[in-house]
Amino acid sequence: MTLTARISATAALLVLMISATGCNKLRSRDQLVKGIAAFKNAQYEVATNHFQKAVELDPTDATSKLYLATAYSSQVVPNMETPENMKIAQKAIDGFQEVLNRDPKDLTALKQIASIYRQTKRSDLAKQYEQKVIDVDPNDAEANYTIGAVDWIDEYKNATTILAADGIKEDGEGNVKMSKGACAKIKAVNQPLVEEGLKYLHRAVEINPTYEDAMSYLNLTYRRQADFACGDSAALKASLAQADEWNQKAMGARKINEQKKEEKATHGVVSQ
Repeated sequence: MTLTARISATAALLVLMISATGCNKLRSRDQLVKGIAAFKNAQYEVATNHFQKAVELDPTDATSKLYLATAYSSQVVPNMETPENMKIAQKAIDGFQEVLNRDPKDLTALKQIASIYRQTKRSDLAKQYEQKVIDVDPNDAEANYTIGAVDWIDEYKNATTILAADGIKEDGEGNVKMSKGACAKIKAVNQPLVEEGLKYLHRAVEINPTYEDAMSYLNLTYRRQADFACGDSAALKASLAQADEWNQKAMGARKINEQKKEEKATHGVVSQ
């Protein structure tokens, strides 16, 4: 074959390859559109199949990968630790991790992974990814709030387990009837969580002064701090006073937020 003939053959092959690639991209886009439609109708398995085909047809399309991971995450059942549920959760995490491999600061992927870890009871990993969100956006009030909320969930579980072994039902008022041994155990396991939780919850309120959920968890977290008094009536009183104060602040913030919603619904504007 002459040089000219070889060049012509190569050029023809390139044209075919470009044509095939362009065709696959169009087919991928069609699958993506169908997947989005199914997703909006809560047909998550159907949507997943379309997104999978879209990724197969165009592995370079980050949008299809993000939707595929989102479709998997929508099928995760919160607090269910069955092998099948954990498998779906891992597929979602892997998909979002692919997005992060391209852009480590993608907030959507970071928040989704944090949420999946939280739903599958892996609080330490959930907090790690919420911290990654904060590293990208220090003013993300929700990420700060979530770390504090996750800490409280672990604090409550620890406290109720230890109290139950001591024959006591948690009362939210410092549990003064528990033994000194139980108090010491609760303080040892919960104090680091309480300190961390208070730090992030206060930061959430600093960012959003009417963040009623963060204020409610400050109330709850100070009640967990009250468990550490271990006979110190002044410390007990101080923690419960802080709890009551944040409970009042939460109710005040709720009124402000409800008023803003009402004004927005009525007039389409929110007064400053």
